[in-house]
Amino acid sequence: MIDHVGFAVSDLARSDAFYTAALAPLGIAEIMRVTPEQTESGGTAIGYGKDNKPFFWIGDNERVGQGTHVAFTVDTRAEVDAFHAAGLAAGGTDHGAPGIRAHYHPNYYGAFVLDPDGQNIEAVCHRPE
Repeated sequence: MIDHVGFAVSDLARSDAFYTAALAPLGIAEIMRVTPEQTESGGTAIGYGKDNKPFFWIGDNERVGQGTHVAFTVDTRAEVDAFHAAGLAAGGTDHGAPGIRAHYHPNYYGAFVLDPDGQNIEAVCHRPE
């Protein structure tokens, strides 16, 4: 299952205003804002969603077209580890080793691999170990 999707934007404030207004009728609002010190690539990221779950992200940490991000939900941390290893073995580039990202939430265990075209692909387990 897809956990969340993210896009790079050229003007974070402008895009934030747009998405805040455009998503409001859908019941989607800002859930989380992550600072440059907390992101894997630097820059600010804003997560929008429902029910305290951000599933659509925008960020100014990469160039437009390079910031595409898709995360897949998995059931175990071992699956996150296996995804990362398989992605690297298949020619991907490490973009964040498996581990806890507590700035998202205490049980957020994810890993990031850039595919051959530079797209940021993630596997994430939200369950405690």
